[in-house]
Amino acid sequence: MPEPTLADLAHEVRSKNAGPFWVTVELFMRDAQGYRIAADLVSERVIARLYHVEESTVRLFRIPSLDVVKISFPRPVSQGSLRDRDVHAGQHHVPLARLPVTGRRGENS
Repeated sequence: MPEPTLADLAHEVRSKNAGPFWVTVELFMRDAQGYRIAADLVSERVIARLYHVEESTVRLFRIPSLDVVKISFPRPVSQGSLRDRDVHAGQHHVPLARLPVTGRRGENS
């Protein structure tokens, strides 16, 4: 049986442009328990590893009143440039959505 992932605990996981140089990924968790798991698991270090960006450039916003974790980080290439393979940043959420939640904590990853 596959390990549960953040996507399994979320109502929605999405990504979008945050201007031509940044991407935002949002985790809309189903409930407070899922939010606590996501808020604990997702750290600047985890995002840096998943997206191959500098940890110091990751911006993390935990919003417990909405059960939302929001993450922003620099795009690998600017929006619309010759090497941009996802102009709307609509697929950037996939690595985070697939992150296993069992036996993991953000600070240890």
